[in-house]
Amino acid sequence: MELINFLIRHQREVLLLTLQHLELVAMAVAVSAIVGIPTGILLTRRPGLSKPVLALANILQTIPSLALFGFLIPILGSYGIGRLPAVIALFLYSLLPIIRNTFTGIQGVDRSVREAAHGMGMTNWQLLTQVELPLALNVIIAGLRVATVISVGTATIAAAIGAGGLGTYIFRGLRMNDNLLILTGAIPAALMALAADFSLGFLEKALAPEGRFPRGGWKKWGVATAMMILLLGTGIVLSGRNPSAQKSRVAIGSKDFTEQVILGELLAQLVESQPGFEVVRRFELGGDLCHRAMLSGEIDAYVEYTGTALMAILKLPPKPDAGEVYRLVKSEYARQFDIEWLEPLGFNNTFAILVRQDDADRLKLKTISDALPHARSWRAGFGQDFMSRQDGYPGFARAYGLSFKDPPKEMDLALTYRALASAQVDLIAGNSTDGLISQLNLAALEDDLHYFPPYQAAPLARRDMLEAHPELRRSIARLTGRIPEEEIRRMNYQVDGEKREIKSIVRGFLVRNHLVTGP
Repeated sequence: MELINFLIRHQREVLLLTLQHLELVAMAVAVSAIVGIPTGILLTRRPGLSKPVLALANILQTIPSLALFGFLIPILGSYGIGRLPAVIALFLYSLLPIIRNTFTGIQGVDRSVREAAHGMGMTNWQLLTQVELPLALNVIIAGLRVATVISVGTATIAAAIGAGGLGTYIFRGLRMNDNLLILTGAIPAALMALAADFSLGFLEKALAPEGRFPRGGWKKWGVATAMMILLLGTGIVLSGRNPSAQKSRVAIGSKDFTEQVILGELLAQLVESQPGFEVVRRFELGGDLCHRAMLSGEIDAYVEYTGTALMAILKLPPKPDAGEVYRLVKSEYARQFDIEWLEPLGFNNTFAILVRQDDADRLKLKTISDALPHARSWRAGFGQDFMSRQDGYPGFARAYGLSFKDPPKEMDLALTYRALASAQVDLIAGNSTDGLISQLNLAALEDDLHYFPPYQAAPLARRDMLEAHPELRRSIARLTGRIPEEEIRRMNYQVDGEKREIKSIVRGFLVRNHLVTGP
């Protein structure tokens, strides 16, 4: 019942994401069919090519989807995030079953049938179009069926690169520890896969040499196909609407965790409050996609953290002084990237070493050093970012002389919170301002050796955008120092703990602080 109520309340967004998902799948499978079926036919005429071509298609399908997205981003440059890389990845994953089934289906046509066709004087083209393809059509449809089901499942990962689709809810649910959001994304995706499997399976059986549609079958299948095309067209219209010609378009980005989406929405609503501007939201981008998108011109502004910029982007050693770090990243970004750092927002979101509150009370843990004697019998879990960063686990473990019972488990950051709360691990590295700390009754241990550098949050913007629209600089600058740590932690908790809408939380903050007018 709760799921149904959520679907009703958010029906527009659910419909939009479902249509985006369908659009990605339809485009990828259509292109795969256009490429794969002729390739399969060619292999039947050049059998010697079949092994290397099928081997290559098989290798492409074994590449993990996130790794494939990572390969495509630098190759595609300014088109490296969004729908294009998602469609290309899905296209590559769909090729193998289509090529293989086309080749297998035509090769499986009885030799005596071919000989009879030749005996009747048919040309090779006539043999292909009038004999081989009709007899192999059900096998080719089976390949399309497999490719479609694979694409529906894989398309959920495309949300990590800003391509939309139902994966947006799944990633959001993992981040917010919200099973309802996960189900909202997973159930429609599963139903879409089942519907595609059923309809194409029905068509496959009907096109088998001994098969036929039941009475009225063609009509039903035609109606279903027309509805799918209508849905796809609606999705293209809804997800690809052009901004008004009278308004300047500004693209605002965010990373893929709650606080970043809140900060992205803050920038977006401030820009929208200025007359003559329309905002394109490119939120929940994984990894360093926000930085890459800024460089390629895909987004114009987002909020970054000084420590992240210093070490993850500029590859410079950590420094303890917050003012020095800010001045350094500001000057280097201007020099290297033509990107301007505006003034900090007022809070520092550093790494937080977290344990369960019950363990902290029982063992009287206040600092990270207090946990050292117990860590040897504990299990740790860290996000991929923390495990790989210069200021992450390797240096942290050396600084504190920290060792665990087993090597730390490396997983998605959102999952580390779940793992800690459910006692699957005993210590994680989270974010100091995260609302899940309160929601899951966790305790943050003091960094008594002051290992972690400052991570002041500040807006970044492309210099050409600020020069073209100086009023946006003035508008965004009004946030300077207006978000203390307790305020961002409270907003994070309202999203993660109280499950409130980010847009309404942000709107309330802006109105309360007289940054925008309205209810």
